[in-house]
Amino acid sequence: MRETALTESRPLQWLLIAAAVAFLALFLVLPLVAVFIEALHRGIEPLLATYADEDTLAAIYLTLIVAAITVPLNLVFGLAAAWAIAKFEFRGKSLLISLIDLPFSVSPVVSGLTFVLLFGAQGVFGSALDAWDIKIIFAVPGIVLATIFVTFPFIARELIPLMQEQGTSEEEAALTLGASGLRTFMTVTLPNVRWALLYGVLLCNARAMGEFGAVSVVSGHIRGLTNTMPLQVEILYNEYNFVGAFAVSALLAGLALVTLVAKSILEWRHAEGLSTGRRH
Repeated sequence: MRETALTESRPLQWLLIAAAVAFLALFLVLPLVAVFIEALHRGIEPLLATYADEDTLAAIYLTLIVAAITVPLNLVFGLAAAWAIAKFEFRGKSLLISLIDLPFSVSPVVSGLTFVLLFGAQGVFGSALDAWDIKIIFAVPGIVLATIFVTFPFIARELIPLMQEQGTSEEEAALTLGASGLRTFMTVTLPNVRWALLYGVLLCNARAMGEFGAVSVVSGHIRGLTNTMPLQVEILYNEYNFVGAFAVSALLAGLALVTLVAKSILEWRHAEGLSTGRRH
């Protein structure tokens, strides 16, 4: 084999691999395994009893509802923002990119507090909302807003680099041949980014279901009403109901594993599609 500048000795390769595997096992795999062990160490009946609890069921239902609202809205925003940034030149483009990245640099707790200052009883719009009997903070709308804020970069950030790399030549060709803007988007732009779009949706959904900081600030921790699954874990743990806390944690971890498997499948399908395209 021809030596290159990147060729390392076999012992060094094994050392680096062993270090990486040990780090992953210690900080990722073992905590995950511990969650499932703690959830099941008293048997299956306490686990099922936790899932049958009304407050836990309400937390699961609310988490799914918030994700079901958040992901489609971020999907529309991510597509629109990525299309505008990658395909057009306009003033304020750099500012828009910076705003998309804003949730990555702002603490979720701070973002939740911002919504409280805006829509809380003593907030900027608090009196107007109270006059119309509209409740946002300590209610489901506030949880949805906070979740949208912390998750909206995921889809856009997956699409923007890919769309910029693809350029506009295919869309221009379709428009030249007489296709409308909508038809061009549906038959040219969308198929070209479908894998990145699905990948961004998976990441957005995983973060939406697991968000704690921002939701904790705006929820009010009202049992059976505004507690999502992460908040329910905190409540059960603080009450020394460790089996219940780990049972809900195991469900969250299971959803995360499903997301990971779906992500791996998408990456495999995407790589397979690229290799097929090269052969043709």
